[in-house]
Amino acid sequence: MAIQKHVYDAEGNAIYAETANINYFLKTELVPAGEGTTVNKTSNVSAFTRRRYPGDTAPSNVSASTREYLYDPGRRNGSATPGSPFILDDGVEKRSFTFTGSFMDLHAFILGDAAMDLTLYSPSASYVITAAGNGGGG
Repeated sequence: MAIQKHVYDAEGNAIYAETANINYFLKTELVPAGEGTTVNKTSNVSAFTRRRYPGDTAPSNVSASTREYLYDPGRRNGSATPGSPFILDDGVEKRSFTFTGSFMDLHAFILGDAAMDLTLYSPSASYVITAAGNGGGG
């Protein structure tokens, strides 16, 4: 399993999580957003001079060319995930995720789609969420 992007509203706000972990807390299952496929792209490289060693009095010239490289829209550097952290805890399972967008949008989404009573922790506060369909709350 891997952490993937899950878009939860029309504005493009997303939760980064393992799919099974986030869906445990929700009534409506989220599906990973399609990041696209890996493709080969080309770019132009300008002509430049190259010195073989510091102080080289006769640098060589390198002519302009094109370069082919691999482009992967889902690629990440290291294990970092984008966005801000939050935690969901139902008393049995406690999982941490990251999200992009505003916290108000995330809170509204969780409030409307929670499968059970849980606590939503932001970096600065906690919110008690009543399961969606049980009279709301939060």
